[in-house]
Amino acid sequence: MSSDSHVSAERALGTAGIARRPVGSTESQAANIAWWDADADDYHAEHGEFIGPAEFRWCPEGPTEAEVGFLGEIAGRSVLEVGCGSAPCARWLTAQGAYAVGLDLSAGMLAHARRMNAATGIAVPLVQANGERLPFADGSFDLACSAFGAVPFVPDVGAVFAEVARVVRPGGTWTFAVTHPMRWIFPDDPGPDGLTARTSYFDRTPYVEVDAEGRATYVEHHRTLGDYISALDDAGFHLFDLVEPEWPEGHTREWGQWSPLRGRLFPGTAIFRCVR
Repeated sequence: MSSDSHVSAERALGTAGIARRPVGSTESQAANIAWWDADADDYHAEHGEFIGPAEFRWCPEGPTEAEVGFLGEIAGRSVLEVGCGSAPCARWLTAQGAYAVGLDLSAGMLAHARRMNAATGIAVPLVQANGERLPFADGSFDLACSAFGAVPFVPDVGAVFAEVARVVRPGGTWTFAVTHPMRWIFPDDPGPDGLTARTSYFDRTPYVEVDAEGRATYVEHHRTLGDYISALDDAGFHLFDLVEPEWPEGHTREWGQWSPLRGRLFPGTAIFRCVR
C-alpha cells in the first residue's frame, strides 16, 4: 500500500512500518477513517482526473458503467453506493436518471464529494457511516454497488453483505469491485518485484500499517474467491457473474500496484455481480 503518493498521510499518522496481525472492527474502522481523511487530498490530486467528477469507472483497468452496463437499467431506480469516496459514480448514476445515495466512512472523502456536488450541480445525498451497519430501513433500495469501496476495509465482510441484502429489495442486484484475491500473494509493487509470489493465497491475516507504537494507521483485509462466494451465499445473494477485466491495449496508466506489466500477466480486479 505504501508509496510516495501517500507520503502526506503517512507523515500525518506517523506510519513507521508494516505488520501482519489480526485486527478487529473497532481498530480497523478507526485506522481507516484516519487514513482516508489524511489521504483524501493527495488521492484526488493523483487520481481525480482519471476517475472524473461524474463518471462511473469500475477499476484501474478503466471500464466504465456506460461501456459495460453491469447495473442494467438504472433510470428511475434507487441505488446505494457503498464506499462512495468523492461520489463520482453516484453522480453519474444520478445524471442517468437514478436516485443515488453515496455512503462513506471518511469525512475527508465526503468533503470532496460535497465540493464536486457543488461544482457539477449534481446534488447526490451523502451519508457518513460504516458498511457493516447501514443506516437505512429494510428494502430501501432497488440495487447497490461499490467500486473498491468499504468491502476490503472491514474485518467482517459477511456483515457488509448481510446489511446490503437487508436494504436491497428482493430481486435487486449487488455489484462490487475489489482487488483480485490472487494479488494478495504478490508484493504491492507495479514493477518487476511485483511478479514474484511471496505470501500464501490462503493466509487471511490482514495487511496493517502501524506507527512507532504499533497502532494501526491503515488496514486492508484479504478473502479468497471462495470466501467471497460463501459469504454472498450466506447473505442470500446469488452470484451470476464474476468479471476479471483484462488490461486494455494501449492503457499505460499506473495506479498503485496496477500497471501494464502486471496487467498483461494476471488480473488485478474482480467484479462480483449478484442478485438478492
